[in-house]
Amino acid sequence: MDTTRTTSASVPDDPASGLRAALALRRLAERVEANQVAAARRAGWSWQQIGDALGATRQSVHVKYGK
Repeated sequence: MDTTRTTSASVPDDPASGLRAALALRRLAERVEANQVAAARRAGWSWQQIGDALGATRQSVHVKYGK
């Protein structure tokens, strides 16, 4: 997939629209990550495994999601 062409084709000319789109994507990504962390925990994954999958430390994912 040519991500350069895809990215440039989907970026609005108006910076305000582009920034709103970036914020919406960030919020969506955070919700997807939280849902997948919860699913991984239900499946018995350790905080270390989740951290490894996210490219983070086990401590940081536990602090963020271990409520």
